Amino acid sequence: MRGLARWLPFVAVLFAAGCAATGSGNSGNNSGGNSNNPGTPGSTSVAISPATANIRAGTSFLFTATVSGNSNSTIHWSVNGVAGGSGALGTIASNGAYTAPAAVPTPNSVTVTATSAASSSSSASSAVTLMNPTPTLTGTNPASIGTGSFSLSISGANFLTGSQAFLGNSALNTTFVSATQLMATGSANSAGVFSITVMNPDPGSSSSNPLNLQVGGSQQASGCSQMQLGVGTSLGGFVPFSANSGWNQDISSAAVDSNSSNIINYIGSGIGLHADFGAGLYQGGKIGIPYSIANQQQALLPIAYTDSPGESDPGPMPIALTDPIEGEPNPGDQHVLVLDNANCFLYELYAAARGANSWSAGSGAIWDLLGNEQRPYTWTSADAAGLPIFPGLVRYDEGAAGQINHAIRFTLQHSRAAFIPPASHMAANSSDPLAAPMGMRLRLKSSFNVSGFSPANQVILNSFKKYGLIMADNGSSMYISGAPDDRWDNNDLHNLGGVHASDFEVIQMSPVYTQTNIPAGAAPSISSFSADQTSVATGTPVTLSWQVTGASLVVITPQVGAVRGSSVTMTPAGTTTYTLYTINAFDKTKSTVTITVH
Repeated sequence: MRGLARWLPFVAVLFAAGCAATGSGNSGNNSGGNSNNPGTPGSTSVAISPATANIRAGTSFLFTATVSGNSNSTIHWSVNGVAGGSGALGTIASNGAYTAPAAVPTPNSVTVTATSAASSSSSASSAVTLMNPTPTLTGTNPASIGTGSFSLSISGANFLTGSQAFLGNSALNTTFVSATQLMATGSANSAGVFSITVMNPDPGSSSSNPLNLQVGGSQQASGCSQMQLGVGTSLGGFVPFSANSGWNQDISSAAVDSNSSNIINYIGSGIGLHADFGAGLYQGGKIGIPYSIANQQQALLPIAYTDSPGESDPGPMPIALTDPIEGEPNPGDQHVLVLDNANCFLYELYAAARGANSWSAGSGAIWDLLGNEQRPYTWTSADAAGLPIFPGLVRYDEGAAGQINHAIRFTLQHSRAAFIPPASHMAANSSDPLAAPMGMRLRLKSSFNVSGFSPANQVILNSFKKYGLIMADNGSSMYISGAPDDRWDNNDLHNLGGVHASDFEVIQMSPVYTQTNIPAGAAPSISSFSADQTSVATGTPVTLSWQVTGASLVVITPQVGAVRGSSVTMTPAGTTTYTLYTINAFDKTKSTVTITVH
C-alpha cells in the first residue's frame, strides 16, 4: 500500500505529575475561599508542568496544566501575556502544545502561562529558555577530497549565521550561505577518514551529527564488482551507501523520543511483527520485494513516468525486461529494484510495467551506492518516504552470514504530514499528531530477550536493537520488508509475530519537517555542457563534456544514463539532443546540446 505526498517538527511530550501552583516552583494565583489553601472547597488553583523548560527554536513541546477546586477544567494559554502566543515568541495551542519560534528572540526567554477559564485570577506559569536549533548534516560536495587546500559545500539543516564547521578538531573557515548550506575552506595535511561536524552558536550551543569525509585514497575499500550477477543473488559483502547513511548508522545508544510511549500506543502496543517476505508463492507471486544485479553488458532502456515525472530521475536505466516485478502477476506496488555492479548505482521503479523495449513507471529514482544521497526535499522516490527501498530489505544471504548491518524498512497504517531525513516525502493519511512521520525509526528495546527465537530470527531481532526499523510507507502496521528466497522458513518467520510494538521504542525525532519548515537551498549549477563536435557523419563518436557544482547525481538522456566524472563518448545513431540533468537535495537543473548527424 502506498501514498504519495511531504515532515512536523518533533514533539517532545513530557508527562509529569502536575505540581500545585503554590509551594512547587510554579507561580500561581487562587480565587474564592482561602487563597492560602487551594484545597479548601470553593477555591480554584492551577498547576503547570514543567515549571521550567529549555526548548530549541522550531521545535514543539507539550505543557500540561490541571485545575483544582473547580469543575471547569478548561485552560487558557498565553505566552508573555499574549493569548495563544505569537510568531516571534512562539505559539501555544489549546492543548498546551507550544511551538517555539523559528528564530531565537532577544532576550531568549519567555513565560508560558496557564489560566483557569473559570477564574482569570487563577494561573500558573513556566519559565522557558529558548535555544538555537541543533544543526543536522546530510552531505558534502565533493564527497571526498585530496590532501592540501580544499573548498567544501556542506548541506544539512538548521544552520545559522555564526555556525562553525570542523574537520576533526580543526575549525574551518566557514561562510553561512543559507539555513541548509555552508561553505567551508581549509587544508588537509594527511590522508584518512575524518569527521565533519558543525557547531551552532549560543544560546544553547550544540553540535551536529558527524559525517565521515575521505581525504585522499578511495571512498570505499570494496567495490560493487563483488556483487553477483542475477536475481536475488549475494552482494558478496558489499555494503550499499557510505557509513554516514542513515541505513548504516548504529543507533543502539541513541536517545529515546519523549513521546515514544504515546506513539507506540497509537500504533497499537499489542500489534506483532509480520515478515512481509518468505519462500514460495502467494496467489502465484513471490513473497517479498525482489531485486536483480546487472553488469555493464545490460542494455540501457528508456523509462516513461506516469504519476510523478517531475519528482523522478530520468532514464535510461540498465533494467532488463526479464527482471522481476514485485507481486506479479498480482496488482500492487509493482516495485522493480536493480543494482549495477559495474557502475555502482541502484535503480528503483514504482508501479512498473514492461513495454516492447522500454519501461513505464509511476515514479523512479537512481541512487549512488557509494555515497550518502539526500533526495530533493518534497520529492518521492519509488517509495512513499522518498527513501531507497533496497537497503532496507531483509536478505537471506546476510541473515545466513549471521549479521544484518543496516536498518530495516517497515510500514504503518497511519502517517502524518511530516518527514525525518533522510526521508524527503510525506504521504499523510492522518492528522493525528501521534501518527508517524515518514522516516521515523523504531529500536527493539535492549532488554528484550531474543534467546527463545531461532538463530535466523535472532539475527533479524539483534539488527533491530543496533540499527532499528525505518518507517517508509503506509501499509499494514509493523510489517517488515524483505526479499523473497526459497530458503526462508515461513513457519519460523511467523514466530516474529511474538514481538510486539510495545517491545520497541521511538528514537528521538529531530529535525521533523512539515510544509512550514522544509529546507530550501541552491540547486546544482551547470557551468558548461558541450560536445567536441556538433555536426558529424553517421558512425562518428562524439565526446560530451560538462562542468557542474553542487550535484549529488548526474544523468544524461538519452543513451547515457547516470554518470560520474566530467565526460563521456557516445556515437549517436541520428540527430540527437542530449540533456544533462543535475540533482541535489533541493532541486534539479538541466542543460542541452544537439548533435546533428548527416
